[in-house]
Amino acid sequence: MLRCRGRVMAVMALAFIAPLAANDWQVATAAKSAPNIIVILLDDVGFSDPAGFGGVARMPAFDKVAEGGLRFTNFNTTGMCSPTRASLLSGRNHHAVGFGRVADWATGTPGYDAIWKPDAAPIAQVLASSGYSTAAIGKWHNTPEWEVSPAGPFDRWPTGLGFDYFYGIMNHGGDNHWEPASLYRNTTPVEPVQRPGQTYHLTSDFVDEAIGWVRTQRSVAPQKPYFLYLATGAVHAPHHVPQEWIQQYRGKFDQGWDVLREQIFARQKALGIVPADAVLTARPVEIPPWESLSAEQRQVFARQMEVFTAYLAHTDHEVGRLLEQVNADDPASNTLVFYVAGDNGASGMEGIHGYMDAAAGHAPQLAHLDELGGPKHFNDYSSAWAWVGSTPFQWMKQVASHFGGLRVAMAVSWPGKIGQPGATVQRFAHANDVAATILEVAGTAMPEVLEGVAQRPLDGVSFSGTFKDANAAAPARVQYFEMLGNRALYQDGWIASARHMTPWIKPYPEGFEKDRWELYNLNQDFSQSMDLAAAYPEKLEEMKQRFDEQARANNVYPLANYVEGRDYGAPTVAGTRRQFAFVPPLQRLPTKALPRLSRNSFSMQAEVEIPAGGGHGTLMAYGSRLGGFAWYLNDGHVVFANNVNGRDRSQLVSANALPAGPASLGMSFVRDAQGNGGVVTLHVNGKPAGERRVERLGSPVLGSLGIARAYTSPVSADYELPFAFNGTMKQLQITLDQ
Repeated sequence: MLRCRGRVMAVMALAFIAPLAANDWQVATAAKSAPNIIVILLDDVGFSDPAGFGGVARMPAFDKVAEGGLRFTNFNTTGMCSPTRASLLSGRNHHAVGFGRVADWATGTPGYDAIWKPDAAPIAQVLASSGYSTAAIGKWHNTPEWEVSPAGPFDRWPTGLGFDYFYGIMNHGGDNHWEPASLYRNTTPVEPVQRPGQTYHLTSDFVDEAIGWVRTQRSVAPQKPYFLYLATGAVHAPHHVPQEWIQQYRGKFDQGWDVLREQIFARQKALGIVPADAVLTARPVEIPPWESLSAEQRQVFARQMEVFTAYLAHTDHEVGRLLEQVNADDPASNTLVFYVAGDNGASGMEGIHGYMDAAAGHAPQLAHLDELGGPKHFNDYSSAWAWVGSTPFQWMKQVASHFGGLRVAMAVSWPGKIGQPGATVQRFAHANDVAATILEVAGTAMPEVLEGVAQRPLDGVSFSGTFKDANAAAPARVQYFEMLGNRALYQDGWIASARHMTPWIKPYPEGFEKDRWELYNLNQDFSQSMDLAAAYPEKLEEMKQRFDEQARANNVYPLANYVEGRDYGAPTVAGTRRQFAFVPPLQRLPTKALPRLSRNSFSMQAEVEIPAGGGHGTLMAYGSRLGGFAWYLNDGHVVFANNVNGRDRSQLVSANALPAGPASLGMSFVRDAQGNGGVVTLHVNGKPAGERRVERLGSPVLGSLGIARAYTSPVSADYELPFAFNGTMKQLQITLDQ
């Protein structure tokens, strides 16, 4: 009886199993012709920085893509980082996605809130649902700042926006390329891997990761095409590059920015990058003539450009490693490469003297000239070099009214699919066209509804027709531009432009009604050199009206100046809390897990057990070697180390070493009613253990928050990472004064 019952149960089980065996699992499968797709996006590279576009930086990897494919000389961005990335990855205009400015400059209106709109889904989601493997590696910069922490939410991180895999930096803007503070694998904080015999560099790390990911796809799922988005983060400041690369460009810029710009322009004409009748636009009055500079200034500024150019050349070298490996591993691979050399024009945000550790003028840079490019400094170059990098156009990054802020070099290759290898594409193209092109060649399209959300139509237009014929006519086109009040409208060979501000001159002008509109016929004036507003007033008014229509349709209004440091009411990781409790062990935390401590009076309390032999290690580290402060034990003594921008350092050390056993340790900062200074006091078991005044509390610069161990880099020269506390910490509490 039992035996029979067992047979019946087995038959019943098979009855349930059989339908599953015959089930169609509905696995997404890409079209057989669908190519692998690699999008490479560099950061803050000007139109004329690559040697292949007239500049000085040798970029053989970029040149190889262009020689085997196409070079685009009329490819345009939005004028700034997050907005271009949002547009490129979604195929929509940047305000419509929510990125009218960079993610860390969010304000509470739909076009500027840094919240990726569900009706503007990124193409990674579409490709993933069409059978592609997808990965984003490198700089992201498209997640709201208040959502960047190990606590999430993660739906607006890369892995929530269609990418199967992410490895990169979540810091907004840039990161330290020697000692990055914001590396994540998917949504987990990770620390840089130091390889024996190699000096760590972030760009190299990204490329190693990309090579490894591609090899994994080929090994495990060779039947699936892949979409790899590699955004280097270079050459955004700080300009960090090995010294041996800088040596290659010594003396290349001693002629100065005026002469160099003329030399670049001549090379551009010889290379066919610009038309023979193009005009070199004039130097703006805001930039001094090279001849007016002192010998010391020239020495500093020339070195700045040597470092920047080396940084760009090094970045291309690393990108070349990826492309060479892709070809070597599978020479017959069906791989389409977009190499976009810049997310906006060259960056001139730091003014004529450039930047080093917030020090004023050129003299501090002169004192550390041979250290520029290394890990000790946050450095950037003069705005004048950004103007050179935008040759032959006017202006630079942020100035979306003129092509110096918009136009970048791009090369595209697809072995066996380019009709005229080495040809130049001169038709107008925009960052939002890349997504449209990718979807078309992948044999798919943006669905009308995706994951239950009706989708906004693509604003971009595919340029895949140029793959067969580089001279393929462009469709009739209207494209608006707006960044920080600088605005323009392109329409079929004409552009109307209104510049509102100069990147390094603040405060920006109030109001927008006084901004002067210009008009250019690009069919006859490649570089926007001849303003025709007075000659064609009706044409200008027509285009201004069209800009207004586009602005209303894309959430561009209201126009507003953005003032860094002002509280716009955006959410924060910390929220409204004034008290924070940390129980170690903890992974690396972003410094924005706390309010800005330098703007508050606050106290810290740590309940610890000191081991026999003396206490040693981190209690709390906040920042990096480039700026911040740390509270720790050194040979049993309590230490507070203050570090202002990596150059103004001070310490407070308790007189007595702590005995073994339990201890209640305190530290307080009482900020002055006026100014940035205040008094730091140490406490041991409720009693004062030292006091000193600091004129400014160190703010974290490209750093992190570590509890009971340090991350990123040492705030103080007293220690090296990880400098973990050798005792037991029950809890560390931070309380901000009300």
